[in-house]
Amino acid sequence: MIFKDIWLDIKAVQERDPAARNALEVFLLYQGVHALIWHRFAHWFYKHRMYFIARLISQIARFFTLIEIHPGAQLGHGILIDHGSGVVIGETTVVGDNCTIYQGVTLGGVGTKKGKRHPTLGNNVMVGAGAKILGAFEVGDNCTIAANAVLLKPLEDNVTAVGIPARPVKKDGVTIPKNKRSLTLEEYEDMKYRLEQMEKEMALLKDALAEKNSAGGKIVPVAGNSAGGKV
Repeated sequence: MIFKDIWLDIKAVQERDPAARNALEVFLLYQGVHALIWHRFAHWFYKHRMYFIARLISQIARFFTLIEIHPGAQLGHGILIDHGSGVVIGETTVVGDNCTIYQGVTLGGVGTKKGKRHPTLGNNVMVGAGAKILGAFEVGDNCTIAANAVLLKPLEDNVTAVGIPARPVKKDGVTIPKNKRSLTLEEYEDMKYRLEQMEKEMALLKDALAEKNSAGGKIVPVAGNSAGGKV
């Protein structure tokens, strides 16, 4: 099973990296593949409760590849770690099949409690260079996380997310309309002023009506500005 996974990782590079010429070159020269090979063996030891050996292998892999994958992380088939330097994948991370991870990516946890604390990626997910996915939540199948995005919330299937914090901008290839913008401070102050003026004029109208009733039917003119006018 380990060797099958390694072969599928090599094939993934050939299929998705246009610079890859042949399987031998990928096997010998691609540090992302080397990191995955080390991890496949480290994870086997981890599953069999040989934690020290598993951790030792992962640290040796980190030294040679500059890619840190905790031996407890569960990685699917056909993973492509492109370029790879600075990639960090935490202990309880789950990565689905045929995912692509670029350099500088962190699949990290939040908090110090034990248990599930890292993200779960579906199948065919692409995580751009420098992106951070932090927390114990799910990212759906066929999602794209843009370069340098910081994702802190779950995503449905077929979503593209960008920004800090990351927000969905496409769903099923269709652009998601932006939310209406918030009021500026000047607009808020102007609205507040107008509401205060309306309240004052309503109070004056109430006084005028009360005076009319007490005077026997004649409304006494009320001094003041029209609604919305400034003093």
